[in-house]
Formats: sequence, structure tokens, C-alpha cells
Amino acid sequence: MSVRQSLLAILDQGPCYGYQLKHEYDRRTGATSSLNVGQIYNTLERLERDGLVRRGEADERGHVYWQITDDGSLEVARWLASPVIRRNTTRDELAVKLAVAATLPGIDVAAVIRTQRAESQAQLHALQQARYPGESTGGAEELAWTLVMDSMLFAAEAETRWLDHVEERLSQRPGTAASLALATERPKRGRPARIGAA
Repeated sequence: MSVRQSLLAILDQGPCYGYQLKHEYDRRTGATSSLNVGQIYNTLERLERDGLVRRGEADERGHVYWQITDDGSLEVARWLASPVIRRNTTRDELAVKLAVAATLPGIDVAAVIRTQRAESQAQLHALQQARYPGESTGGAEELAWTLVMDSMLFAAEAETRWLDHVEERLSQRPGTAASLALATERPKRGRPARIGAA
């Protein structure tokens, strides 16, 4: 959703062609989550379908400029005025992996955590060492890069702290206390058996 809204917000500043939008998105997000041009054009076509942008004529160099509509500008204003709601979801891949591993008999969960911690710490170290790739002038592009990198750094630090917490929580249980065997009671719902063709 943020890619769609970000592209709309950029178009709210003035008409742009596809590759120009990619460049502007990269400048405004520190190029930490660069988009490919195909993704830009797919998004533009969906925005056009939804009446939020319109396609202009190609210029002499073949660039097709996209322009925001009034509805698109209203959508940008709504997006900027609304908070980002982080859903309480259990679909975090790492959390699910460790939860499943912790309930499987015979799995060395401590080894799973050690492997993940090594990767998480390497990522954290890389983020801590990252330096702004352009000339440091204190300008808007550097600020955008710094904001995105700080967010990634804080998330990586939180992940390593959470791994410490998981390890501590698991150390308080005997080895098999968290293991789950397959349930003996079968769920009432499921795919019906196929009946052979007549």
C-alpha cells in the first residue's frame, strides 16, 4: 500500500513519467527499498483503473507523463493525515518458525535460535556500518535515507533483543515441556473425499 500511496504523493507534486517516478521514489526513501520499473508501471495502471491518475500523451522522447486526478489528490491527503496501523498479526515468518520449532519433538530450538541470531547480528552490524552513499550535505535526500535506515536499525536491534527473550523463555522449560504431538481429535471440517467418476 505504501508504494501506491507514495507514488501518488509524488505525482501530487507534478506530472512524471515512469522512470522519473522510480528516481523520485528512490530519492525520497533513501533508495533502501528500490522499486523496479515494471512495478511502477503496474501500479500506475492500477491507479489509472481506480481513477486516481490519468495517462498523458508521449513527449518527443517517448516519455508518457502521468498526472494525478482530483480524487488522487484527495487520496494523498487522506493517506498523509491517517496513522499507519500495524496489525496485530502472527504471520511474522521468524516468530512462526520459532513457535513451530519449539513445539516439534526432537528439535534443537537453541540451535535454530543461534543460527538466526548470527544472521540477525550480521544484519545489525551491516546497518550500523552503513553510510550515506551520496555527498553528506545534510539535505533532504540524506534525511530521507537516515530516517529509513534508523527504522531498519531499530527493528534489527529489537529482533536481537526478542531472540534473547525467546531463548530465556525456552530455558525455563524442560526439554519436552513445549513439545506437541499430533492431536488425536480430528477437526470436524476438511476437504471431503473425492468420489470416483461415474
